[in-house]
Amino acid sequence: MSPLTNEEKRLLLRLSRQALEARLGDGRTVDPQVEPGPDESKIPPRLRERAGVFVSLHESGELRGCVGFVESRLPLYRAVMDAALAAALDDPRFPPVCRAELYEIDIEISVLSSPHPITPGEIRIGIHGLMITQGKVRGLLLPQVAAERNWDPERFLEETCRKAGIASDAWRTGARAEAFEAEVFGEKQVNDQRSAGQALL
Repeated sequence: MSPLTNEEKRLLLRLSRQALEARLGDGRTVDPQVEPGPDESKIPPRLRERAGVFVSLHESGELRGCVGFVESRLPLYRAVMDAALAAALDDPRFPPVCRAELYEIDIEISVLSSPHPITPGEIRIGIHGLMITQGKVRGLLLPQVAAERNWDPERFLEETCRKAGIASDAWRTGARAEAFEAEVFGEKQVNDQRSAGQALL
């Protein structure tokens, strides 16, 4: 997928926030196939393409939830909405986000490229995210994680193994290492979307 325009980024952020507002505000499920839902005619064709995506929620600068799909079977705009709701309500590391927190939450979206095999020497910190697979288990870390923590490629591989729940050196002993790139943008970078624009839900 080619880089998103600022308007496409704003639209994805707005849909994410409105999905959270709909669920946390009155408990209704957001389904774009039935009313109420986004007007399909307002969704640019590029946002109807399928792509992997993760949505991260932050509160006071701290992670509050992060859930996504490496390879989505849904259109990007729908996958973003689902990932936002899952990050708020279903991330087992955190209690569900409550309505009172909603306007303290900042949303960040990472749109993923397709993963591909990579060697340690090819890893570029801040550019590549990593995915380690061993048998039926898999761990994934987004590109911004290694950059924010100043990890080198070896540490990045080790931490991705830990995320998968396997030995930190499993990447040396047969686990499959793959990389992907991500287009990362959030409400702090693309203006404040909490009250911007016409509602689509």
